[in-house]
Amino acid sequence: MTNRFAVIGLGQFGESIARTLSDSGAEVLAIDIDLDKVEAIKDDVAYAVALDSTDVKALKAQNIQDMDAVVVAIGENFEGLLLTTVLLLELEVERIIARAANAQQRMILEKMGVEEILSPEETVGKTVAEMLLHPNMKSFLPLPDDYEIVEINTPSRVVDQTISEIGLREKYNLNLITVKRLYDEKVEGQLQQVEHIIGVPRADTFLKETDIMIILGKSKDVNKFIEVNK
Repeated sequence: MTNRFAVIGLGQFGESIARTLSDSGAEVLAIDIDLDKVEAIKDDVAYAVALDSTDVKALKAQNIQDMDAVVVAIGENFEGLLLTTVLLLELEVERIIARAANAQQRMILEKMGVEEILSPEETVGKTVAEMLLHPNMKSFLPLPDDYEIVEINTPSRVVDQTISEIGLREKYNLNLITVKRLYDEKVEGQLQQVEHIIGVPRADTFLKETDIMIILGKSKDVNKFIEVNK
């Protein structure tokens, strides 16, 4: 059965969510008060509608309450985001995901009873800071309780060692989720290096210089591993 989602607010953040969902086969209703934004996405989603999301009649007309989930991605107009969210709560939408630009907005949404809150600016800020502090880091996903998932270039001191020899769990309290590795493949008749996931790493898997390690652990332990082995 096709998942049915609505995305309200078609700025860069909302548009990206809507397009990604649609590309993944979901039925997407894209909503914005700005007709130009609606026109820009209408050919890439199932439905695109220009309406005022603070108008409950307009929302009901789109059967918003029947969606599997509604993402409120309104960015600049927090009052509009709040009013929209209140209406969605009143309409008993099954799942509401709302955007918060800062801690104060998050607190207000939490007090309203919204359980799923996205803070893209905060996440991006942390990611950029971590990548600046640790040039070896390729990407960074913060998790609750000071945990994170990071992609890092294989540190020079552990190149040509096995997973077992490195002692990620024993020495650093880290878990290696998987490894991205380059393989020589023919693409359109030309030999190129193509990146693939190797699956679940074995204890006897050797790490290569060009490998990217995907690691789960606490921030302090990740930082220790990077610093000790660079």
